[in-house]
Amino acid sequence: MAEFRRVNVEGTAALARQAAAAGVRRFVFLSSIKVNGEFTEVGKTITADDVSRPEDPYGISKHEAEQLLRQIASETGMEVVIIRPPLVYGPGVKANFQSLMRWLARGVPLPLAAVTQNRRSLVALDNLIDLIVTCLNHPAAANQTFLVSDGEDLSTADLLKRMGSAMGHPARLFYMPPRLLKLGAAVLRKPGIYQRLCGSLQCDITKTRQLLGWAPPVSVDEGLFRAAEGFRQ
Repeated sequence: MAEFRRVNVEGTAALARQAAAAGVRRFVFLSSIKVNGEFTEVGKTITADDVSRPEDPYGISKHEAEQLLRQIASETGMEVVIIRPPLVYGPGVKANFQSLMRWLARGVPLPLAAVTQNRRSLVALDNLIDLIVTCLNHPAAANQTFLVSDGEDLSTADLLKRMGSAMGHPARLFYMPPRLLKLGAAVLRKPGIYQRLCGSLQCDITKTRQLLGWAPPVSVDEGLFRAAEGFRQ
C-alpha cells in the first residue's frame, strides 16, 4: 500500500502541482475502474457518478489520487479530467490478456465454454487514446469523471471465441460447470482468477457519450485484430 501511494498518489500530486504552477490549463488523469470496485452483479452496471468502492491497494491509491487532484483543482483553478478505464488491450498487452492469447495460439483447451452469462467491459487502446484526445480540449470535459469502454460488453466465452477468430486460432473451449471452476480456484488459493474469468464488471458510458458526443471509433473485433497483430509481431 505504501508503494502504491508513493507512486499513484504522491507522484500524481507532485506532477499536478507543478503543472498548475507552470500554467497548465487542464490535467487529464488516467485512473481505473477499480475505484468503483472489482465486480458488478449480472445485469447491473457502474456509472461514473456511483459511490467509489475500491478494494485493493491499487484501486484505493487511484481513488486517493482522484480526491487529491480535485483538491488541487479547487486551490489552483486548473481543470482536472478523470478517466476510469477497465482492462485496456491492444498491441503489446501484457498480463492476463496476453496469457489468454498465448493459450489460444498454442491450442490449449480451456474449460470456459459455460461462462456465457457474465459480462465484462474492455477498452481497445485506440478507443482510450481517442477519448483522451477528446478530453484535452472539449469544454464539457472540465472537472468531470468519465468511464470508457468499447461499448460492447462480452462474456468470457464470447471474448475467447472472438479473440481466437482475430488470431486465426479458433478457441478450443469445453464445458465445466462454473461451480467447479470456483472450487478449483479455491483449492489453488486463487479466488481472484475465478472472479476475473467468470465474474462481471460492466461500465456504463452513457455520460461519456452524451456529455462529450463521443463514441468508440474502433469496434471490439477490430481492437482484437490489432491486439492479435501485435501479438504475432
